Amino acid sequence: MGMTMTQKILAAHAGLDYVSAGQLIEADLDLVLGNDVTAPVAIHEMDKMNTKTVFDKDKIALVPDHFTPNKDIKSAEHCKCMRNFAKDNDITNYFEIGEMGIEHALLPEKGLVVAGDVVIGADSHTCTYGALGAFSTGVGSTDMAAGMVTGKAWFKVPSAIKFVLTGKPAKWVSGKDVILHIIGLIGVDGALYRSMEFVGDGIANLSMDDRFAMANMAIEAGAKNGIFPVDDKTVTYMKEHSTKEFTTYEADEDAEYDEVFTIDLSTLKSTVAFPHLPENTKTIDEVGEVEIDQVVIGSCTNGRIDDLRIAAKVLEGRKVAKGMRLIVFPATQAIYLQAMEEGLLATFIKAGGIVSTPTCGPCLGGHMGILAAGERAVATTNRNFVGRMGHVESEVYLASPAVAAASAVTGKISGPSELGL
Repeated sequence: MGMTMTQKILAAHAGLDYVSAGQLIEADLDLVLGNDVTAPVAIHEMDKMNTKTVFDKDKIALVPDHFTPNKDIKSAEHCKCMRNFAKDNDITNYFEIGEMGIEHALLPEKGLVVAGDVVIGADSHTCTYGALGAFSTGVGSTDMAAGMVTGKAWFKVPSAIKFVLTGKPAKWVSGKDVILHIIGLIGVDGALYRSMEFVGDGIANLSMDDRFAMANMAIEAGAKNGIFPVDDKTVTYMKEHSTKEFTTYEADEDAEYDEVFTIDLSTLKSTVAFPHLPENTKTIDEVGEVEIDQVVIGSCTNGRIDDLRIAAKVLEGRKVAKGMRLIVFPATQAIYLQAMEEGLLATFIKAGGIVSTPTCGPCLGGHMGILAAGERAVATTNRNFVGRMGHVESEVYLASPAVAAASAVTGKISGPSELGL
């Protein structure tokens, strides 16, 4: 029996010719990632170990992004811990305020991850890098500590689900809509500890930013990772951002999959996940009248330049509804600057929104957009659990940048078509 794309990457990093689903392996790591919430825990775990030094100062990335700029004394102490650790260990890829960004947008942008890599991160959305043809997955802070010391990690080789994508998405339908549709189809545990492997000619009609959004939310279906094949768009992206050597892996023709789903992208509509699970999806024509108080555009899912361009196109020449709070978070400083140069930020501000420095802030209910009891938000983020963005009696509706922007204008969940677009 052949191997899936994920299994081939893991086999190569374990020094094995073949691996099968369920097999326990020890694999070499190309990158270990931590942020200001998880890295301090890992650093304190390292203090308990005999070895206090990292395995490779160039293969660790530390990004303060969750509660930064520091929102309080505790978050400042966490960042100080990470900052001192980076200095003591001469960590190459430590990104301070001013050069940082939301970690899962920043690392591909900096060229730190390429096809064929094995990456672990003490953050569940580390699976984002599967868009580049890498195996990447979230781990706990203890595993991060072990990875920083040894450069290795244990894995149970996942089985896989194949998603065959065909056709071309309609106008305003993006990768966010595709992945919400899939999660609605299989459920939040539908891919539990399995690899979601996306294939098919429809992938050519998805931008890299679409693919990042889809791989990012693989964890919302319970997946170990999400992964895309390497094509011309992937190679172009990597060559623009990285000087690292990359390796392309392809699934064997006789690779075994637990399930196969075929999805015609041309049939999909803008999709919204209602509270309080990403699987609770409805198409835009099914949502009804849902008034909202806040719109958040950004995060590691949808804070990239394509996302901001789409939102700006919807908001151009329009104003947000009276009393509406529109908050835009470019995912990295480079994206922020590009959006500024393209005039996108001016569009957001003229429409009545505000633009923030890159931060995870409101996505995890941290800061810069907390909801009060009874308030509703449309967000381009990735989770809408109870209390995710603030009070336990608030509600979060997940949507694409196009739907989020249109909703900011109307004051209720809306698609761009309701604005005549």
